[in-house]
Amino acid sequence: MRVTAVTCVKNEGPFLLEWIAFNQLIGVTDHLFYSNDCTDGTDDLLDALAARGICQHLPNPAEGRNYQMEALKDARRRDIVMQADWVWIADVDEFLNIHVGDHTISALVEACDDPQAISINFQFFANDGIEAFEDAPVIGQFTRSHNPDLWCGEAAIEVKSLVRHDFPLKYYGAHRPFQKGKERPKWTDGSARRVPHRFLVAANPRRIRRFPAHGARLHATLNHYALRSLDSYLVKNDRGDVNRENRAFDDTYWRERNDPAWEDTSIQRYLPDLNKALTELKKDKDIKGLHDACVKAHIAKRDELLKQESYREMRAQLRAASTLPPQEEAMLISLGLMDPAA
Repeated sequence: MRVTAVTCVKNEGPFLLEWIAFNQLIGVTDHLFYSNDCTDGTDDLLDALAARGICQHLPNPAEGRNYQMEALKDARRRDIVMQADWVWIADVDEFLNIHVGDHTISALVEACDDPQAISINFQFFANDGIEAFEDAPVIGQFTRSHNPDLWCGEAAIEVKSLVRHDFPLKYYGAHRPFQKGKERPKWTDGSARRVPHRFLVAANPRRIRRFPAHGARLHATLNHYALRSLDSYLVKNDRGDVNRENRAFDDTYWRERNDPAWEDTSIQRYLPDLNKALTELKKDKDIKGLHDACVKAHIAKRDELLKQESYREMRAQLRAASTLPPQEEAMLISLGLMDPAA
């Protein structure tokens, strides 16, 4: 089975090898990367990986528009996507945690009875007080998240989707495919249940890319490490959002994803094999050298940012921020269960 992962990146150099190696463990056979405006060596590392046949790397075709959607439009006509049995569109901080069989995409597809699409709910992993960037697998460092069935006071949680080659595709969205005509494809959640009808037909704008997670994660969860360490979050804030031009992350984004109420170490089942795969990749001295240069640039950017008073203030604000999402805090205050001055 040929599975192609498609992603957009900007200054993600320290995290590329882990993401590629992890995806290979779960059955991804091909990677298509689009990069833009990289200053940390991401593009150099991707070029070296591409030269070795480990991925394909293209410049993002967008010109001041929506980077991700322009890339997905371009990806659809690429052989690496057209010839794939399945397409997996995800970001470098998102890891498909498969709970069934041998923990591969093939096992997930079989458990879901070979549908034309599978949408898997996010689980947002908290920073949980980890300040320093460490050049080690992200999936081994961050183990706490919100209650997987509830996020920011809502039961409906965002998804990302695996899409089979025969899906009646109108276009790829970042979170889910959109079908053409009135055809109703066989489309399941991560528990092999048919996705809700209003999600399938995109009838409700608030449910276009989300549906309730309760009962939907029997076979798979999507672990999202949107914050990582405080160091990395500061660098991410400086970078902005790869998917949309001139959008910065703020305190709200951090607080919505830094709820450490739940411990989940299930993805660490992959760690032994992941560490072996990373060791193997780094046996190539050029690849290791380029990875190390990205790490050095990441740390240097942190140091540069912390010379600015605004970033020192941001760091202090994030350290002191409540670990209750703003929506849940407001609800507790409205119910008289929390002092608004607390």
